Amino acid sequence: MPIELTFPESHLCLITIDNADKRNALGPKEFKDLAAAWETLINRLDVRCVVVTGSGQKAFCSGAQLDSDFSVLGDVDNWVDRALLKTRFFPIPLVAAVNGHCVAGGLELMISCDIRIGSETALFGLPEVRWGIVPSGGGTMKLVDQIGYARAMQLLMTGELISAASAMEIGLINQVCPVDEVMPKALAIARQIAANSPLAVRHTKRLALEKRFDRWGSQETNERYAARDARNGPDIKKGLDAFLNKSTPLY
Repeated sequence: MPIELTFPESHLCLITIDNADKRNALGPKEFKDLAAAWETLINRLDVRCVVVTGSGQKAFCSGAQLDSDFSVLGDVDNWVDRALLKTRFFPIPLVAAVNGHCVAGGLELMISCDIRIGSETALFGLPEVRWGIVPSGGGTMKLVDQIGYARAMQLLMTGELISAASAMEIGLINQVCPVDEVMPKALAIARQIAANSPLAVRHTKRLALEKRFDRWGSQETNERYAARDARNGPDIKKGLDAFLNKSTPLY
């Protein structure tokens, strides 16, 4: 199953993106299953913290699987919103166990998580503009809030990938550790959260984020327009061809 839900301990849920052969990329099924996972969990009062990770040790998530046919989803922007928690508030605390590279939509999923533990070998970035794509899973809306304008714009506009140490330095992640320690540390934090008053924790998360979600929701229409304009524009074919052929696009 591309998205696995397990319950390793009382009050804890583990969501695993299980598409290791594609660096845990999100194809149509993964987007649908991830959206369904949030809907399954949102009213589970017995779940007090959710840990999100990818299978294996190479990638947390590499974003959308660009060789997939996303037309089968219908309104792809709606599925992106639902799967990546772009404008949908999720009341249960989320801890990202970033076991490997975290790029594009994978990074946008990570920045929807409240606490992030990163492998020392992981790379982080939003390379969409290199391929003629707009980072439309929440990156343009949330990153400036989270790490500041100058740092966010460098990642968004250059498409560069940065190390875990750099990601921690700019406040993108909380901790860096060897890959074998990522999950134990994430689970330890999840246990600490789960030991607190679940009602107080949920209220605290809502108070910290509700104004931001109001603003992000108002921006979402513009982001969808920009994403669709890029998908229908002259650069997308060059970008996707270069991505699939592992070459450098010439715009």
